[in-house]
Amino acid sequence: MKIPRIFQNRPLRLQDYVELNEETSHRLSTVLRLGKEQKLILFNGDGYEYLSIMTQNKHNKVGVKIIEKIEKNLESPLDIHLGQVISKGEKMEFVIQKATELGVKRLTPLFSERGVVHLKQERLEKKQEHWQKIAIHAAEQCGRTFVPTIEKPILLTEWVFHRQESTRLILDPLASRGLSTVNVLNPIALLIGPEGGFPEEEIEYALNHTFTALRLGPRILRTETAALAALTALQCQAGDLIQNP
Repeated sequence: MKIPRIFQNRPLRLQDYVELNEETSHRLSTVLRLGKEQKLILFNGDGYEYLSIMTQNKHNKVGVKIIEKIEKNLESPLDIHLGQVISKGEKMEFVIQKATELGVKRLTPLFSERGVVHLKQERLEKKQEHWQKIAIHAAEQCGRTFVPTIEKPILLTEWVFHRQESTRLILDPLASRGLSTVNVLNPIALLIGPEGGFPEEEIEYALNHTFTALRLGPRILRTETAALAALTALQCQAGDLIQNP
C-alpha cells in the first residue's frame, strides 16, 4: 500500500509527536481505515518529508511520531505565477489541481470583463479556502513537498498592473507568435482568459504592460485546456519535463 502523504502547516522535527486535525484524522481512520503503527509521510513546504508512525487512533484523533527526516525536491526550476480568470464550478477546481501537479508556485483567481463568476466577499473567502485545500490535496497526491499559494481573487487589470516577472505571457488564439519564439526567463507570469475569451481591451491592456501574446497551435482551446497546455509547454521547453541529453 502506498504510504499516505499529509500536509501540515506547522514546524516539524524529528521525534516530535503530532496530533492531526479532525478532518485529516477522519480521512485516515474512517475512510482509509488505517491503524496503529501505520506509516505516514508528513510535509510542510520546507523541502523535506517526515516519515512518521501512527501512535494513537482514538476519539477521532490520530497522533503520529516523526521518525525520519528525508530531503526531497521535486520542484520545477520554473517559478510560474498563474493568473487564471475564474471559471464555473469544477473547471476552476480542475485547473488548480492540475496546475499544482504541473509545478505552479502561485495561482491568482481573476475577475474579467467577460468572466461568468461573480462572488460576494463572504463567499469569496470560502472559495479561496476551498481552492487552497484542493492545491494541498493535489500536492499530497503528486509528491510535491511545496504547496502552491492560492492568492486572494482580484481584478485582472489589478493583477496585470502589479506584475514584475521577467517573462509575462498572455494566451491569445489570434496572436502571431508561438512559445518557441520566446526566451523564457524566471520568474514567469502566465495569464489565462475566461471561457468566452479575452475582450480586445484586456488583451491591449496586458500588451501595454509588457505582456507577450502567444497562441498554442491552430485550434481554440477551452480555458481549462489552455492553462494546462501552456504549463506543459513551458515545462517541456525550459522546465522539468525537458528531456535530458
